[in-house]
Amino acid sequence: MHRRREIESKLKGETLGRRGLLRRYEGREQLRIAPNVNVVKIGGHGIVDYGAPVLKPLASEIGALSRDHQMLIVTGGGVRVRHILDIGLDLGMPTGVLAELSGKVSEQNAIMMSVLLSEYGGARIHSPDLLELPMLLKMGILPVTHGTPPYGLFESPPDIGMIPPHRTDTGAFLIAEVLGAKSCILMKNVDGLFTSNPLTDPHAELIEEIRAYEILDMEMDDLVLEEKVVEMLPHAKAVREIQIINGHLPGMLTRALKGERIGTIIKA
Repeated sequence: MHRRREIESKLKGETLGRRGLLRRYEGREQLRIAPNVNVVKIGGHGIVDYGAPVLKPLASEIGALSRDHQMLIVTGGGVRVRHILDIGLDLGMPTGVLAELSGKVSEQNAIMMSVLLSEYGGARIHSPDLLELPMLLKMGILPVTHGTPPYGLFESPPDIGMIPPHRTDTGAFLIAEVLGAKSCILMKNVDGLFTSNPLTDPHAELIEEIRAYEILDMEMDDLVLEEKVVEMLPHAKAVREIQIINGHLPGMLTRALKGERIGTIIKA
């Protein structure tokens, strides 16, 4: 009989899936790599696609804020993601291939934002550069990265349909979580999360504060952010709330970074 080879450790002989083992490590404090950084996600569809009238004032505001606040700017995809997904879905592309294709667009937006922010030290970084963030920030760099999480071909199948469930909101949240960030702010083209779509329903009401499980219980037909973020938030170790604000209104990011409870706060 062959005996399993082991190295002496506290995990010796474990399958890494035993519930008792997992509970042993529940509640342990994890290292916060960048505890003072604010992860600011700029929506592709809601912000970038509007071009200069929205992006230039926002870039100026971000640049001014970068003197007093550490930030990591994360970009979304937008209308071009919808275009490539439309073609890919018609062709029957697997979900993993759709994720690989759509991720290229948020990278393009990251390049444009980094150039737009260049006078303030803006520099485009890649996913592997996230561990260099403390050094980059100390050098006065304003880092910009894309929000598509690097699942790519390994994207998990969605509950419904074929569209990749982990997109740029999810990527921004996961970046904030692994960094142990101070905050995670999602900038959209609406004031926050509403009871229904405020762009089509004049009676939609803003939800100023809500818990993740309450959103899931509501089973809303459409959300202003990706549902995967809401599902993951209760399990987060570092990021215990997400703030959604309107990126079309000058000064909103300034107020959010000052700690004002504006827009919508989603709590774990």
